[in-house]
Amino acid sequence: MTNDDVTRDWLGDPDASPDPVRAARQAGKPALPKRFYKEAGIAEAEDGFRLVLDGRPAHSPARRRIAVRQRALAEALAEEWGAQEEVIDPTRMPLTRLVNSAIDGVADRREAVIDDLAAYAGTDLLVYRAGDPARLVATQAAAWDPVLDWAHETLGARFVLSEGVMHVTQPETSLQALRRGIEAVESPTALAGLHSMTTLTGSVLIALAVLHGRLTPEEGWSAAHVDETFQAEVWGCDEEAEARLAGRRREFEAAARVAALSA
Repeated sequence: MTNDDVTRDWLGDPDASPDPVRAARQAGKPALPKRFYKEAGIAEAEDGFRLVLDGRPAHSPARRRIAVRQRALAEALAEEWGAQEEVIDPTRMPLTRLVNSAIDGVADRREAVIDDLAAYAGTDLLVYRAGDPARLVATQAAAWDPVLDWAHETLGARFVLSEGVMHVTQPETSLQALRRGIEAVESPTALAGLHSMTTLTGSVLIALAVLHGRLTPEEGWSAAHVDETFQAEVWGCDEEAEARLAGRRREFEAAARVAALSA
């Protein structure tokens, strides 16, 4: 192990080819590496605030130094690394994973990420409404209409609603206004957080509302899952589905935190 590339052992070598035989033998559950450092901290440098382990810089899977412009975000990363116990478990490090994504992917592919986010506007969750039952219709309206009103007032984007799954074409002026709102997110880590929130909810409008503080992360998650909550109330909960949803919620909350700390 080399201390100057501290993520190779837990995220894998980005240049190495996968070994299907080894993966099969391990049943898809590779052994987690032992914690090999005593202290996680931050160090101020020309590229911002770096994550350091025992004073040495940590690197992303693409071998870039993990550095962010915001001290609070760097401190959150150090806290996440410091919370690892005997082993280093990536599933307990959502902030680090998202920041790595921003450093290795978003920073060099900003326009592609913006294009991907803007594409959600045409099929955003909030514009496709149920026709019945009346209680679900009312619940959707109560959760989603304030977000649409905010998008109109703040971003200048007004959206046309559709009942059911019938596709509706949104005004080009609204699509362009929303794209400008996405382009205004300058920080790569904030953009990565926005992208994660969008893909987890199916709504770039909810993600933007959380990013700008119009919704809390809890409110955003609840708004994105009005339908699931209604179905659970009617038919009861499925434990496996609930467990999967809980995992996605943790990822959403981490993305919201990264976005907030990137301000």
